Amino acid sequence: MSSQGPAAPATVEREDADTAAADRRPDGPPGVTGRHALWLGLGVVLLALNLRPALVAVSPLADTIRDDSGMSAAATSLLTALPLLCFGLLAPVAPRLGRRFGTERSLLATMALICAGTALRMLDSVAALFAGTVVIGAGIAVANVLLPGLIKRDFPARAGLMTGLYSMSLFGGAALAAGVTLPVQEAAGMNWRTTLACWGALAVVAFVVWLPQLRSRTRVGAAAARQAAHPVRGLWRSPLAWQVTAYMGLQSLNYYAAAAWLPTLLQDSGMSPGDAGWMLSFSSLLGIAGSFVAPVIVGRRVRSGTLAVLGAVLCAVAYAGVLAAPVGGAYVWMSLLGLGQGAAISLALLFIVQRAPDARHVAQLSSMAQCFGYILAATGPAVLGAVHDASHNWTVPLVVLLVLLVPQVAVGLGAARNRHVAGVPAGSSRPVRTGGPSARS
Repeated sequence: MSSQGPAAPATVEREDADTAAADRRPDGPPGVTGRHALWLGLGVVLLALNLRPALVAVSPLADTIRDDSGMSAAATSLLTALPLLCFGLLAPVAPRLGRRFGTERSLLATMALICAGTALRMLDSVAALFAGTVVIGAGIAVANVLLPGLIKRDFPARAGLMTGLYSMSLFGGAALAAGVTLPVQEAAGMNWRTTLACWGALAVVAFVVWLPQLRSRTRVGAAAARQAAHPVRGLWRSPLAWQVTAYMGLQSLNYYAAAAWLPTLLQDSGMSPGDAGWMLSFSSLLGIAGSFVAPVIVGRRVRSGTLAVLGAVLCAVAYAGVLAAPVGGAYVWMSLLGLGQGAAISLALLFIVQRAPDARHVAQLSSMAQCFGYILAATGPAVLGAVHDASHNWTVPLVVLLVLLVPQVAVGLGAARNRHVAGVPAGSSRPVRTGGPSARS
């Protein structure tokens, strides 16, 4: 990470005595209120809705794209893996952009990148298709990192609710793209390039709605603004930060590996291609519910550690069910899987918000977690496919997914501990008071 002189903070872990209270009480400024809060909340939802459709929409059209462009199956797979690599490799850049240009301007630029990438993919060129996908991936990578920090800064008292809306929008956008892309293409008689471009309209709407945020930015005060200009140092030496990062990576690997191969598994078990694709969409629809409910109930009815275990158990039962009765019980297994995966992704995002004392730490922790998390997730589909090719069945790959849930639970319980990563002055072992509950410990 970049340095800005000897006074830049390193990180340590600081424990708070009251778990539920720490998860609910705000840190620092009280955040936005009134109409501004409603408009800002709408903007966050619209931004989040754009973080998956332009990429997920490629999967239903993959066969058409391959036949029309002459690409190999490997090249088509790369087209879907590239965004995940962008998410991971570009995540460290996002906090620097946020500090240099401001969070609001940077998020507006992410929507502009999605629009530009969508337009680029309309050109009749395979190179333009890949270039446009990288541009879209870059925009999404920056937004992935900056949005949790904005939630921490502007909605400190409603972090659970806003994280639920954010993660629900992520799942909702993915489910929408997976479910309606092909029907829209067939109904309108469009080619695949125009069909992909349709999702750019959603980014245009988000751009327009977010534009007023450049004029009505949250007033955080001069002292807070100066503090936000300094990057966080030493975060990669924090065990708590690595636990948050590992949870993000393992649940992402689980999600993307399952999403890549479950339809094929169901087809190999005797289900029709159309029904197998619908099962994945159905699972995503249940994921919307899981991703919204999980962060809302944390600290009120359920502890986050309990929820980390429950999400993994739901996924485990789903995989075991697919092993026993893949077709006959498909609706039950996909329901459990969607709820479990939805809870896991929202919990991963909530950990980023809750384990950091302020928006500056959130941005850096989000960058770290998503950098390693998405690079790990990008390997999931390829590794699971290789295991299937080596074993010539789907039993071993499903067992691998089951086994990976064990370390996911372990790091989830670690990340659920009621601690903050917080700054200390360089050369000092004593933590500074950063405000909020953790400053009392």
